[in-house]
Amino acid sequence: MRVRRIAAWTALPLAVTLGLVACGSGGDGGSGGTNPDAAVRIEIAEPQHLVPTNTTETSGSQVLAALFSPLVNYDEAKQAYEVAAESVTSEDNVTWTIRLKDGYTFHNGEQVTADNYIDAWNYGAYAPNGQGSSYFFEKIAGYEDLQGETPAAQTMSGLQKVDDLTFTVTLSQPYSGFRTMLGYNAFYPLPEAAFSEPGVLDESYEQAPIGQGPFKMKGTWQHDSRVEVERYDAFPGEQPKVAGVEFRIYQQPAAAYADVLSDNLDVIKAIPTENLSTAPTDLGDRFKTSPASSFQFLSFPTYQEEFSNPDVRKAISMAIDREEITKAIFKDSQTPARSFVSPAVAGYRENTIGAAGTFDPAQAKTLYQSAGGPDRIEISYNGDGGHKDWVDATCNQLKANLGVDCVGSAEPKFADLLTKVKAEEPVGLFRMGWVMDYPSMENYLGPLYSSTGSANFYGYRNPEFDKLVAEGSAAATDAEAIEKYQQAEDLLAEDMPVIPLRFGQNIFGHSNQVANVEMDLFNRVDLLKIEAVQ
Repeated sequence: MRVRRIAAWTALPLAVTLGLVACGSGGDGGSGGTNPDAAVRIEIAEPQHLVPTNTTETSGSQVLAALFSPLVNYDEAKQAYEVAAESVTSEDNVTWTIRLKDGYTFHNGEQVTADNYIDAWNYGAYAPNGQGSSYFFEKIAGYEDLQGETPAAQTMSGLQKVDDLTFTVTLSQPYSGFRTMLGYNAFYPLPEAAFSEPGVLDESYEQAPIGQGPFKMKGTWQHDSRVEVERYDAFPGEQPKVAGVEFRIYQQPAAAYADVLSDNLDVIKAIPTENLSTAPTDLGDRFKTSPASSFQFLSFPTYQEEFSNPDVRKAISMAIDREEITKAIFKDSQTPARSFVSPAVAGYRENTIGAAGTFDPAQAKTLYQSAGGPDRIEISYNGDGGHKDWVDATCNQLKANLGVDCVGSAEPKFADLLTKVKAEEPVGLFRMGWVMDYPSMENYLGPLYSSTGSANFYGYRNPEFDKLVAEGSAAATDAEAIEKYQQAEDLLAEDMPVIPLRFGQNIFGHSNQVANVEMDLFNRVDLLKIEAVQ
């Protein structure tokens, strides 16, 4: 989200911890041994999609992490290592050879082959399919031929099968970070059974996705209620320590928190803001924190006249007291953000937006009025994400500091907000969150702000920005890439298509009935480590 993993709930950020916090994760969930035959219950919001190339938010990504095994994953140093791939190699950063591990099967018994990756990636890249993660195939040769209303081709020329377990990927230009990208869910394979005919996804597939991961679907996706999975015994990799997972869908974080306290839910992935001050006492050593890559920001519909002037956008940023909201609402569990890139990745700089990030209500009001800012501001957010308190606090500051009317407007679900934003329906400013897909500055820049970015919902267009990101991707070394990415970030500071607000850490909790609960940098519970306590 994700996209890239777009974060539906309040994602809580890096390096700041509450008093009495049991730092890190894991720990005891109760007394006695563990029960490998038990299932666990994990809170999510309603996913927008469960097709790998169309899943761009954290709840859908969490479900897919159960059903699929990635080509690569990341160690504690954020370095990629092979999982479903035997090897990913290149001599020139242009042509990459991917060798698959033998023995993987889909949950319907199909053998996993190179064709399953090639077919899935071509489906995701083909523009008429409208896949949210199509952008991630942009670097592959032939991608452009799959774009437009009437594409010139249906398959990318850069994908070539060598044998059943090997295929090559030729990029349109060198990219040293390609292996790192492959941990993202857009690069999962699809079985033959997913397609009703070549290149056409079966309409029923999304309701019961067939993957090649440690868990398989149990029944179908019960919308607004649950998604259940059970252990796939034929999985050749590390087996999970539980028999299954019920991903329980909540519309309100408060209800999930109450269920964790009463042991009616096993994991809540983000403690609601209203419970942050009491959670360490409520949960004791079941209150957890861990590093995350989350980034919270307010987005402008730059295609609307009233928000088309960068000075209007900068003035609004200057009128927000990040420190006050971080302290009063988030109890110092988040870190004020004045950059577009998270501290979780190399190349991060502490303050790239400069004066626009300095709380200065007098200057903000003067700039806002001279730039012709609107008399009324609306901030839209998803009501299923625990955002009301901070949105209301932000509106109160804008009212006081800019002399405008400001209201918060909640959409029932994150999927509803995304649907409206994609259709460019009037929503005013809108709350967004981002959790990285892979550890690189490029992942915070390209998807969110490039002209073809999969999560560029604000209509931002800057050819020079696109050029710098492309040059960074093609750079021969990481240092040269970071230099270009930082120049691109400097352009964002000039244009301010979004307002950076906060960086987060995972702040989560669990019941007495589970142990070894860990969350990764991508806002996902580690499903291979969690255990059920007898």
